[in-house]
Amino acid sequence: MHGHGMEGCPGSRTQDFRDNKENKGDESGKRASELKQWPIQLHLISPMAPYYQKADLLLSADCVAYTAGDFHKDYLKGKSIAIACPKLDEGQEVYAEKIQSLIDDAKINTLTVMTMQVPCCAGLVATAQAGASQAKRKIPLKSIVLSLQGDVLSEEWVS
Repeated sequence: MHGHGMEGCPGSRTQDFRDNKENKGDESGKRASELKQWPIQLHLISPMAPYYQKADLLLSADCVAYTAGDFHKDYLKGKSIAIACPKLDEGQEVYAEKIQSLIDDAKINTLTVMTMQVPCCAGLVATAQAGASQAKRKIPLKSIVLSLQGDVLSEEWVS
């Protein structure tokens, strides 16, 4: 494995699935994954990866996809993604810098931050807002908060 993204761990190698024609569901009702990239963890992503360029970005707390039954169909479809845990991830000081780079260097169009209703999750919105405030470009930033059962508790543009 050479040349793409980070060297070392194969799980960190940048992979772009956007043009993968085999990534489709079937007639039996099985739904295809809407994931079009790898890696997805905010520490591992490169803002310079092609799938972030001029993209609509979904920044999701780790637990969200397990709570929202139709996460791929309702939230991930058509977006690039990064995931993070505002409670457990170490080295979060780099997260705001990555957000700022995604806005200024990748020139993302929009940023949607999805979090859970638990208090620690609000930190991800604050981190996104900090990164956006450091950016030269201004983009729309939406916050969606889910209940522990996957219901949308709030959905609002916060900048």
